[in-house]
Amino acid sequence: MSHIIEGVHCAAATPISPGREPDLPLFAAHCRALLDEGCHGIAMLGTTGEANSFGVAQRKALVEAAIEAGVPAGALLPGTSTPSVADTIELTRHAVTAGTKGVVLLPPFYYKNVSDEGLFRFYADVIEGVNSDALRVVLYHIPQVSQVPISHELIARLMAEFPGTVVGIKDSKGDMEAMGALCEAFPDLGVLAGADPLMLPLLRKGGAGCITATSNLRADALRVVWDNWQDPSKAAEVEAAQDRINAWRELTNAYVQLPTVKAMLARKRGDLAWLAMMPPLVELPDDERAAVWARMDELGA
Repeated sequence: MSHIIEGVHCAAATPISPGREPDLPLFAAHCRALLDEGCHGIAMLGTTGEANSFGVAQRKALVEAAIEAGVPAGALLPGTSTPSVADTIELTRHAVTAGTKGVVLLPPFYYKNVSDEGLFRFYADVIEGVNSDALRVVLYHIPQVSQVPISHELIARLMAEFPGTVVGIKDSKGDMEAMGALCEAFPDLGVLAGADPLMLPLLRKGGAGCITATSNLRADALRVVWDNWQDPSKAAEVEAAQDRINAWRELTNAYVQLPTVKAMLARKRGDLAWLAMMPPLVELPDDERAAVWARMDELGA
């Protein structure tokens, strides 16, 4: 079945200027390139995008810069969550007004061991505060980072209370059995894989696609899988694309993932500006970067 938000979405990295501000022109160029390389959309300002290292004004500026540079607003899926309801409403309303495809909402992640009632109140306050029929929400389940899981009971309550608004979930826990259970329990919910190797098995269980880091680098291969996975005559092509995806994903995890992705982007785009990280993250050491670049050459960068 089709879902409101589906396809290959890049968890886009954010380039940083020497003054530790988002590099808006470089980011916009990256977004345009990602669409050319096969992405259906840009899930900007997520974990890979270092969203929670930026302020509200910086996050708004990134959305505006992409649109002003010609990236269709309807291709953007920004992360707009913060631990504050007020800031989350401000960022989400900004995204909706700009015409984005939807928003990705982490649960409030500072307090741990919170109840489903508390999480429901957070999401409900944001949705009601934005107060727009155009709002489309993708929940973001990444408990290994947020330490705040999103339960089936919470999903069911949100979908019942806000039908047509809560339309998807990015599941980055990496548990294929759990993602399959989501597809079975909520067939109208677009379940998006947060790990590149899991998109294909998830599609076979009724999933909606992916939001992944490796699509910064191999959107072309992910798009081959998306376009051809149901065609038996293209099975060999899909398998070859999946092998490329797996190899590149493995390389992104060879060292600390986010600086590794940026080191790979610096090589792919031919621009060392991509190496910079926002604190508290730091760049890869020279020896690790050299090893990553050598492996990229072996993979046919």
